Amino acid sequence: MMLAAGGARILRLAATFWSEVRDSLRGKELDFTTHPLSRAIWLLAIPMVLEMAMESTFAIVDVFFVARLGDDAVAAVGLTEAMLTIVYALGFGFAMAATALVARRIGEKNRDGAVRAATSALALGLGAGLIVGLPCLFLAPQLLGLMGASESVIAEGSGYTRLILGLNVIVMLLHLGNGIFRGAGDAALAMRTLGLANLINIVLDPILIFGWGPIPAMGLTGAALATCIGRSTGVVYQFWMLRNGRGRLTLKGPAFRVEPPILKEILRLSAGTIGQFLIATTSWVFLMRVVAPFGASALAGYTIAIRIVVFAFLPAWGFSNAAATLVGQNLGAGQPERAERAVWLTGLWTMCFLGAVTVAFLTLAPQIVAIFTTDPETAAVAVAALRTLSYGYVFYAWGMATVQGFNGAGDTVTPTWMHFFCFWLLEVPLAWTLAIPLGMGPAGVFWSVCIAESIFAVAGIALFRRGTWKTVKVAADVPTPPSAPPPPPAPLT
Repeated sequence: MMLAAGGARILRLAATFWSEVRDSLRGKELDFTTHPLSRAIWLLAIPMVLEMAMESTFAIVDVFFVARLGDDAVAAVGLTEAMLTIVYALGFGFAMAATALVARRIGEKNRDGAVRAATSALALGLGAGLIVGLPCLFLAPQLLGLMGASESVIAEGSGYTRLILGLNVIVMLLHLGNGIFRGAGDAALAMRTLGLANLINIVLDPILIFGWGPIPAMGLTGAALATCIGRSTGVVYQFWMLRNGRGRLTLKGPAFRVEPPILKEILRLSAGTIGQFLIATTSWVFLMRVVAPFGASALAGYTIAIRIVVFAFLPAWGFSNAAATLVGQNLGAGQPERAERAVWLTGLWTMCFLGAVTVAFLTLAPQIVAIFTTDPETAAVAVAALRTLSYGYVFYAWGMATVQGFNGAGDTVTPTWMHFFCFWLLEVPLAWTLAIPLGMGPAGVFWSVCIAESIFAVAGIALFRRGTWKTVKVAADVPTPPSAPPPPPAPLT
């Protein structure tokens, strides 16, 4: 009898949870300052995971079709993506600042303040995108030349680079719109935005690259055009949703205006997250440089391993992004203890997931790598990388959760210093020392990543436990000025 009652209760809980998941994917509004934390984390994380999977799909689809155009085309895409890293850094930084500000205002139940923050963030992204992009419309061949491209690559890829970099404002606004959605708790809208953009890109890529009917083959330039059209449609969809109140924010009314103090606060908050992105990115570039002298097989194996790790980590990043939203909203609601508990629960769920990934990589690494390469030397390096990196995954979970907790609270300085010390001052020198002077080769690089990321996690836990992030102040909101009172009636004469 008791077993039957327990089973029925479990079934009811499961049915309730899946009903809420469906509501989350549909974009139903939930109050994440009162909703049970464990469920809130999952309801935010599921659409965020899908969102990031769709973001990665852009690169996969483009490479799949572009690879048929030859090595010069692939090289042009790679060099352009390397230059686009700067745009991603700005977009990621502005988006994280927008998430923190919007989440704080939503937690305060200050919708007008959230609208002002969102409007100012979009204006900043628009301005930055135009400033960076306009020169690229005219200097694409020169930029490829500075990146070391050959004449054939420049000839093949200038059109692609001109569109992707020149119209980078699209990427900027796409990041910002989704950052606003996440801060408001509208993770489902961010997911739908990238779903729409991806669908259009997938349909247009083969048509514009290879031609179809009356549409001429545009080659690599067609790939850029397909990507820009897809992303532009996503941006239009975002703005339509924001203007028509389809989510938690409606960008209309007196609050729909740009405020210089808010612009200044977004720049202050984004400086740290931009630094985090650039530090992490450049450290990986240096690690690639350390691996490169050990031969093409070592470099290819390491690249394959990193690509596998990136896709395996998508759910973990979804969980950590959920932590940022929950921390911001609960601090705004005056519930710092609930905000802290959200990070510890997020870290616990992420650790469980990455623990399962560790087991999979330790036992199935050869089979996983075999999907990507049949070369025995390359496969051996990739397998070694996957297994070595996986030893620190249970630690990485806490580093990801605590960093996003800091960012969601508006403390972007602490994680920036963590990135600087652990990656530039520890990981890169340690990789070179282990790989070359100590003769460990590529394995030294793998161990340096494992060690540095684990220390990063320990530092994150220690600093987060201090609780100083609970008292971080974001700029006070600028209230909407009241309408001018009507003039007094004229005196009777």
